[in-house]
Amino acid sequence: MEQLVFELAAPEPPRLANFVPGRNAELLSVLPRFVCGAMAETGLFIWGPPGTGKTHLLHAAKALAEEQGVPASIFPDPVAVNAADAAVGELVIIDRIDEADAAAAGRVFTWFNALKERRGRIVVAARTPLGRLPLREDLRTRLGWGLVYEVAALSDEEKAEALRAYARQRGFALSAEVIDYLLRHGRRDMPALVSALTALDRVSLATKRPVTVPLLREWLQKGLEWGPPGSANPTRD
Repeated sequence: MEQLVFELAAPEPPRLANFVPGRNAELLSVLPRFVCGAMAETGLFIWGPPGTGKTHLLHAAKALAEEQGVPASIFPDPVAVNAADAAVGELVIIDRIDEADAAAAGRVFTWFNALKERRGRIVVAARTPLGRLPLREDLRTRLGWGLVYEVAALSDEEKAEALRAYARQRGFALSAEVIDYLLRHGRRDMPALVSALTALDRVSLATKRPVTVPLLREWLQKGLEWGPPGSANPTRD
């Protein structure tokens, strides 16, 4: 059973459907239209503190682009950007733009101009707001030409309501006791909480037991993390 639980604990791949919006509903409505080229802007800049789900959104955008047949490339950080690939893809996605050194910032600047010329698009994420980015001014200005959204963290009350709603979508009820236990034991960012809840639902189905605090406690006592090493769910955010 322990091996079964470990296998079932793998989180779902990041998608817009399994991102809990909270106060980010407008961003979630804009992102699909931007990815598919239904908006005039070249750039979309999102920022927020660690744990708000920025990396989740970037990988969800890449998955959506693939589903819609939009050629897209994603980079975990700006250092990974290769200037030789500037002509590849309609959509470029770059995480942690705030870590760009001078060389990487220059390559992203070149990419932005090339994408704008051919009506492509670029999505970038950072942990700091646009005005405080340690980037060359011309790149920061260009990023400011487009859409800018803060990814807002959820309060504990919003997290609780979001977890209840996510459970309802999966067809089961989530008690206040389970939510409280989840919030008090382990990571508190929404990607980790949703992954834990998804795993619990699968364990519940496999063992034919309801999602309760005793089931959650047993799962945690097995020494499992919120997601197994090498899982598909990005955690860099």
